[in-house]
Amino acid sequence: MTTKNTENLNISAFDTMPTPEEIHARLPISEKAAKTVNHGRNLLRKILERKDHRMFVVVGPCSIHDPVAGLDYARRLKKLADDVGDTLQIIMRVYFEKPRTTVGWKGYINDPFMDDSFRVDVGMEKARQFLLDVSEIGLPTGTEALDPISPQYYGDLITWTAIGARTTESQTHREMSSGLSTPVGFKNGTSGDLTVAVNAILSASKPHSFLGINSQGRVAVVRTKGNDHGHIVLRGGDGHPNYDTVSVALVEQALSKAKLPHNIVVDCSHANSSKKPELQPLVMADIVNQVRAGNNSLLGVMIESNIEAGNQSIPADLSQLKYGCSVTDGCVDWATTEKMIRDAAIMLRDVLPTRLS
Repeated sequence: MTTKNTENLNISAFDTMPTPEEIHARLPISEKAAKTVNHGRNLLRKILERKDHRMFVVVGPCSIHDPVAGLDYARRLKKLADDVGDTLQIIMRVYFEKPRTTVGWKGYINDPFMDDSFRVDVGMEKARQFLLDVSEIGLPTGTEALDPISPQYYGDLITWTAIGARTTESQTHREMSSGLSTPVGFKNGTSGDLTVAVNAILSASKPHSFLGINSQGRVAVVRTKGNDHGHIVLRGGDGHPNYDTVSVALVEQALSKAKLPHNIVVDCSHANSSKKPELQPLVMADIVNQVRAGNNSLLGVMIESNIEAGNQSIPADLSQLKYGCSVTDGCVDWATTEKMIRDAAIMLRDVLPTRLS
């Protein structure tokens, strides 16, 4: 053994990955999809800038694992979005990458066949195809940016981006967010700490230079302009919710101290519902009541929703998977989702326009 062997000691292989340019060429963005994305982003920016009275709702499966069921869900959601569009901007939650506390299925891109084959090259192309299909239905999409390289492959199809509780404090993700083409929601830390999210918004609003890849797959120094549409997402922490009026008031104070707009989104899931999906409607109703009572800072909500309620483990025989049921966090079912959103639209229809007056 040579004494010069000092690198890649724990690497088993470097498998070739298609470049972003190659995958874009195989699955180019259509005119209809581009119109969906641009319209969704423009409307979302107007909401955050208080130029549009609507609130936005990021709703959909905890993660995508079955594109057939995912598109079934998207078609249902598009009809609902059209019905409530005067009051709520609906964005479909399309999550492909799942952060894990220890180990587990890391999502549709990492392991699209759910068999530990880890065909990331296939997963990336399938993810882009799914986003194209949803965008062509006419629904804008939201996702979590976990891997800093992935946005080069499908970022042109995303309307809203989340940075998760585990990565909000990460310099890599703050730098990446400063160059994303979408508004970005930063979740508070898993402990409930707000400071990391406030600092992330400030950091992402500034220009950065960092290592990344370009569309040809070459390593590049990425130089960003800064993202002016960062905002905070409350998801609770350490098993405690933080969507109540006192918690929201404390967030407003923290944002004021940092000289940031009072733009707050509430995640109805995670610690805010004690990881019990059936409690999400209560969180949503509370947010609606706060807005009706005069709160001007609450601009959006997130809901984990699927065709069927709850979740399921991934079986050895994938044919045994229950259709339209999450394989990660538990979700509310479609009937509950529709009721939550329609009820919110009715309760907010006459109230939201007054927030701009």
